[in-house]
Amino acid sequence: MKQDKWIRWAAVTGLVMVVTTGCSLLDTKEQSQPIDQPPSGIEAKTTSVQPSAEIANPMQLTVYAKDERGFVAPISLQVEKTEGTAKKALEYMVEGGPSEGRLPAGFSALLPKGTEVKGINIIKDQKLAVVDFSKAFNDYNLQDERKILEAVTWTVTGFPTVDKVQIRVEGTAIKEMPVGGTPLDEPLSRTMGINIEKPDGVEYGQTTPVTLYFLSQNQEEYPYYVPVTRLIKRTDQISEAVVQQLIAGPDQSKGLEAVLNAGSELLGVSQSSDVITVNFSDKVLGPDAKAPAEALKAVVLSITENAGTGTKVQILVNGDAKVNGTDNQSYAKPVSRPSTVNPNKL
Repeated sequence: MKQDKWIRWAAVTGLVMVVTTGCSLLDTKEQSQPIDQPPSGIEAKTTSVQPSAEIANPMQLTVYAKDERGFVAPISLQVEKTEGTAKKALEYMVEGGPSEGRLPAGFSALLPKGTEVKGINIIKDQKLAVVDFSKAFNDYNLQDERKILEAVTWTVTGFPTVDKVQIRVEGTAIKEMPVGGTPLDEPLSRTMGINIEKPDGVEYGQTTPVTLYFLSQNQEEYPYYVPVTRLIKRTDQISEAVVQQLIAGPDQSKGLEAVLNAGSELLGVSQSSDVITVNFSDKVLGPDAKAPAEALKAVVLSITENAGTGTKVQILVNGDAKVNGTDNQSYAKPVSRPSTVNPNKL
């Protein structure tokens, strides 16, 4: 996207998005050694949800919702298997819709109440999803405008056949969002980032965006990962920068929790074919000689988010592949991205 279009984004959102490689980052067709366990560093408790009818043919559906701090985060729900999964995912993102009472405490659906998903047309050769909403889509609060775009884009591009999203209302493509005027003259993709963060001292025109996964928990101690796109000083060493930013930790004013302790040391990052190898010193280990499970999963999520989901991650400690997490997950072999993030178990 050209620079003047990024400036237009800045004018209506207070942020400038930076272009990175656009790709579908939740393609989970290849799973060499998946790591689907929830975070273990925080005691997981069952969050309060309304009881639902027994699901005869279940599947996991990932939607993006707003948490109590205003972050947009993925939640994986168990729903009845059906055709038109992308349409169903968006329907679960409507306020007062089928996700009512099924999201973790403190989470809320972002699409305005009464919004209907009139249809989704996927143009396969362009990997483009054209999403048609009813006019109720226009009835939202200004402060939620970008969050809505992030939630829709990241939900739909979670399907391996989609990289880009075009929004229509009542069959007509809209060139800008109706309340705040965010430009929509080109399809949206994950290059727009999510929960954008610009540290002090970083100039917009000299940045590289990296998406990092930090931890949060709600009032009922349900632990979940929050993706944050941080603008850092320009670099072409993306995977190394990702791990260094995880070590640096989240913005302390935002209420997120670090996944790697501040004493963690990165000894090196290398890539061979589709495997990225991350070598830590033994300072990443706990007193039981195991690495925190939530830290290892965050490393895998963050690296594959930026490098693509076909990438696998090999974790080493002092060059040794015999690494175990506190959840007893073995990292002796390269692991691929987990098929679900933040499962909400009923």
